[in-house]
Amino acid sequence: MDLPVMPPVKPMLAKSVARIPPGMQYEAKWDGFRAIVFRDGADIELGSRSGKSLTRYFPELVAALRERLPKRCVLDGEIVIARGGRLDFDALTERIHPAASRVRTLAERTPASFVAFDLLALFDEPLLDVPLSDRRRLLTGALQGVDAPVHLAPATLDRDVAEQWFEEFEGAGLDGVIAKPLDLPYRPNERLMYKIKHERTADCVVAGFRFHKSGPVVGSLLLGLYADAGALQHVGVCAAFSMKRRAELVTELEPLRMADPSAHPWAAWTEEAAHAEARLPGAVSRWTGKKDLSWVPLRPERVCEVAYDHMENGARFRHTAQFRRWRTDRVPESCTYAQLEEPASYDLGAVFGSPPA
Repeated sequence: MDLPVMPPVKPMLAKSVARIPPGMQYEAKWDGFRAIVFRDGADIELGSRSGKSLTRYFPELVAALRERLPKRCVLDGEIVIARGGRLDFDALTERIHPAASRVRTLAERTPASFVAFDLLALFDEPLLDVPLSDRRRLLTGALQGVDAPVHLAPATLDRDVAEQWFEEFEGAGLDGVIAKPLDLPYRPNERLMYKIKHERTADCVVAGFRFHKSGPVVGSLLLGLYADAGALQHVGVCAAFSMKRRAELVTELEPLRMADPSAHPWAAWTEEAAHAEARLPGAVSRWTGKKDLSWVPLRPERVCEVAYDHMENGARFRHTAQFRRWRTDRVPESCTYAQLEEPASYDLGAVFGSPPA
């Protein structure tokens, strides 16, 4: 492979802001695997956000990119999987599997798509220093008439359209909106764009915690919600505490620590088969590898309010939630899935088909 921009390349990133800023190019924020695609003739490489290769996990996508992309190019975009008219991040994570036979099976069962939203090189021309507005024009020309499973991400200069996308596209599983300055060059691994994500709050049961990697202070709180059948389901974690607050939480939670965890709702978390029956913390993850997922059980008696962006398949928080406050006025049994707001459904096909405004 001999391209004007060579792997590995870390993608340009975005910083969170509360509102959609004016005077920019706006795109939907896709919920998938960020990927830089390198094509040099028959050679295709899919680079992840960390720089590691994703190529072996998406053989069907490699074949599609070879058929549909310019002969020599470098694209920034998102690998996604759609099921039932919306993005399915769970199906995407299943694709990261060590067995080649399993990868081939899943490639047929849950084929992936690639949504392109930036162009880093075209033929022999590097485009990293070219303004976004010109890169977008070149990208649109390079992918003119492209068909599934490769898509050109919709983009608009109209802030009102972006507001509409922010409200509607969540129903198809998208994350929010990205705003990009029109004169922005491409700067790998720098946070020069802006992301506007949905934020909601929920009251959750605190049923355990993990220690921080730096020492005997709280790293994250384990959160639960009660399902209709009465079982406490693990829905994620909240973190982002200061080191001072992490140390305080160890003392604050000490009275709730269980000497005998056998009566804890998640006592079966060490049994692999139990994870198929319920949402439990500590499930084996292909992303964390040998990372210590052990945790300290607490009596599920305290409630906290957390902020979150959205739920994955209605079952758990997609990203780490943010602690807001203790809710001493709430009893744990009142923390159910019924409190969660569900966005109105929106057909993903309509997102793919949205023309530039």
